[in-house]
Amino acid sequence: MKSAKLLTLAACTLFAGAAFAQGDEAGDKKGFLTGSFETNTTYYVADGEVPNYNVPNDRFGSNNYLKVDYIRDKFTAGLQLESYLPLLYGYPTDFEGTAITNIYASWVDDSFSITAGSFYDQFGSGLLFRAWEDRALGLNNALMGARFTYNFKNYLAFKAIWGTPRLGMTYDTGVQYRGADLSLNLSEMWGAQNATLLVEGSILNHYEALPQSLRNSDMAPSSTGFSTRVNYEVGGFMAKGEWVDNGTNYYQDATSESGFKGRRGNAQLVELGYSGHGLGLFVSARRLEWMYSWGTRNSTSTTNVFNYIPAMTLQYTYLLTNLHPYTPMAGDNGLGVPGELGGQVDVYYNVKRGTALGGRRGMKLHANFSTYYGLQGSGSIFKTRHMLFRDFSADIEKQWTRNFKMNLLYSMQERNTTYGTSDNTELSHIIVGDFLYKFTPMFSLRLELQYLTSKEGEKDWMAGLLEASFAPKWSVFVSDMYNHGSSKLHYYNAGVSFAHSRTRLQLSYGRNREGYVCSGGVCRIQPAYTGANFAMTISF
Repeated sequence: MKSAKLLTLAACTLFAGAAFAQGDEAGDKKGFLTGSFETNTTYYVADGEVPNYNVPNDRFGSNNYLKVDYIRDKFTAGLQLESYLPLLYGYPTDFEGTAITNIYASWVDDSFSITAGSFYDQFGSGLLFRAWEDRALGLNNALMGARFTYNFKNYLAFKAIWGTPRLGMTYDTGVQYRGADLSLNLSEMWGAQNATLLVEGSILNHYEALPQSLRNSDMAPSSTGFSTRVNYEVGGFMAKGEWVDNGTNYYQDATSESGFKGRRGNAQLVELGYSGHGLGLFVSARRLEWMYSWGTRNSTSTTNVFNYIPAMTLQYTYLLTNLHPYTPMAGDNGLGVPGELGGQVDVYYNVKRGTALGGRRGMKLHANFSTYYGLQGSGSIFKTRHMLFRDFSADIEKQWTRNFKMNLLYSMQERNTTYGTSDNTELSHIIVGDFLYKFTPMFSLRLELQYLTSKEGEKDWMAGLLEASFAPKWSVFVSDMYNHGSSKLHYYNAGVSFAHSRTRLQLSYGRNREGYVCSGGVCRIQPAYTGANFAMTISF
């Protein structure tokens, strides 16, 4: 009931603001509407060959989103309608039915802005706090409340937020987030011309009312976290550092009298980079300890996480390189692993045209190495035990002629199969060839050939993809992954897409392996299924 009142209040604010804007005497500035509609619908079929797959009782799953915004000068208002008819198989079950889930009104001036209603935001890199939407992950954790920002010249940027979190289709008014973020541009204050130095800090308070049964326990309803950051850039060099105290989060623990155990989280992040003379070098290191930020104590759903902990590894796009993507270990009570320590190194080099190696059109070289280890215990700075993940990759991009382009990739991946509780690992070697040939300005073919070899787990795989593009509207593809080392099972897919103006349609059919769906380094588990999928996106 309280969340419904909040939505009603926000709706009144939105439409009152729109009416005010439209009633302005400046008749030549009536504003305009913009928006989008997205649908992702699947028809599931029975497939007895796929392990761990039971066709859903309702053969249809359909996720639908309608977003509409009204914009006039400095005023913006909007809403989002979501409809799950029913939910796509494998999505978080927090989403169901049809409802207006997000509604807001905002005023943006030259130096300040005010937002009432639903909003997204983050502090720093998001390790302390991030509210965002990612439909591929089934994630939308907007806040319903108010946000204020203020900028003083280029010297200072300040923001303050207050809101109740969205959990599924409603907003939980028993939970509140209150916080502020400040960024000082010291280089601008000092008049530095060739360098940028930012000093930043954040504070975030998270409140969740205690039920009657827990009011006499040692649990506290409120927790406060902090973040401090330094960003420095000069010439082609950059350095960033962030330290986070995440406050106390409560993890479910059957051994505790209350059923929960409080863990005070912390994280450290360092990033260094250089870019110049055709060379790019980037180094990042991160340590996490009990860093999950649950909106409510009773749920570990991806929709209930209110900070951003991406995998800081190379994000692949090829089929076999994504069989077992790394998911960060941010602390797990059940496994007794409090966190992770590790990092990655990225090196890029553009070989110049006209050189012996670059040839007529040059060449791009890239290498990446990343590795992570589980922390040995809470409070340990550098003490680790078992390796969680390791990846070394190298790739070459070469434009041989005006019409022919080639990418070659090698990746060696080693992953811990017990999430850090033992030293059991599986090692795989992956080779990818990606070839594109343009027959005409309107027609091109792209071919991917991939092979994975391993002595453990599912052993060897092979995969291929062929895509024909008829620019600018049509594209057709067929693909297959074949596990010839173990299950002898084909995971095939075929589809066609059409794009025109602001509309994109795609129809596909195939067998999909159980595994991870990832976006921006964050993943969710997708069960295996076989079926036909229709996707449509319209912008207006």
